[in-house]
Amino acid sequence: MRLDASKTPWFTFIDLFAGIGGFRIALQRLGGRCVFSSEWDVQAQKTYEANFGERPYGDITLESTKAHIPDGFDVLCAGFPCQAFSIAGRRGGFEDTRGTLFFDVADVIQRKRPKAFFLENVKGLRTHDKGKTLATILATLRDDLGYFVPEPRVLNARDFGVPQNRERIFIVGFRGDLGVDSFEYPAPTNSAAVFEDAKEPQPVSAKYYLSTQYLQTLINHKKRHESKGNGFGYEIISDKGVANAIVVGGMGRERNLVYDHRLTDFTPQTRIKSEINREGIRKMTPREWARLQGFPEDFQIVVADISAYKQFGNSVAIPAIQATAEKVLGKLRLR
Repeated sequence: MRLDASKTPWFTFIDLFAGIGGFRIALQRLGGRCVFSSEWDVQAQKTYEANFGERPYGDITLESTKAHIPDGFDVLCAGFPCQAFSIAGRRGGFEDTRGTLFFDVADVIQRKRPKAFFLENVKGLRTHDKGKTLATILATLRDDLGYFVPEPRVLNARDFGVPQNRERIFIVGFRGDLGVDSFEYPAPTNSAAVFEDAKEPQPVSAKYYLSTQYLQTLINHKKRHESKGNGFGYEIISDKGVANAIVVGGMGRERNLVYDHRLTDFTPQTRIKSEINREGIRKMTPREWARLQGFPEDFQIVVADISAYKQFGNSVAIPAIQATAEKVLGKLRLR
């Protein structure tokens, strides 16, 4: 099923570092039409194309990719990666971002002068390189590019209707000539979603259940860290609980294990070296991760699980994006 835009769009936007289209879904729901998308990861491109009917352009650092960006779009969206900037002995600002992926975002803003932009990044951007990274970003957007940029805000996905503790920093800006001089980020909706709301309604494959050997490895790992006073290790989320942030790599999946006692066939589906545990402990499924990010049920997962986890872990929490974008668009409606 293709996730189409509104038949009567009232604004246009571009989707940089598009991933699998979280920004796009949010802005299409608000009446927008995407006129350009860019994503270099081939597996993410497959998922994006399956859901939106078009394949994103590739590497946004290439001039050949930027050449396809149209003029006159209203909003630039980007969930750009966090990188450090070298500002020693220099003035800061646009030139100091060269060699980073943020530079390419700033470069497009400078060339195309959209009415507004909406950037998303990890919470740690605030303290990255002792605050120098964010300071350089804001100096570029405000001083060099001439946009009104209110102080960035960290929002938590769980405050906007999904059962996931996911804090991300949002940065929005408005072109100087529009006269926007104030902005309020959305208030929490106070919805009390829990994991049970995202849980698979039917029993899932045995392949998602932990082996007894792996479960013991996780238990031992946690005990070692606890003996050192660390809080690292696996975690099991109750049906009435809220998931930890889903992330790629490290303990991403192990910090979001769940109990599910509906399995009846304990025949291993993968090449595990021991038995499936009888305590009902399993990993969340990719579809459950999709729900934790607010993706619709008809969003197609067309890649293997390992890629799907990566894609949803790298994506955005759609409800928080949509609530913030609605505030941004509210300012543009008046101009």
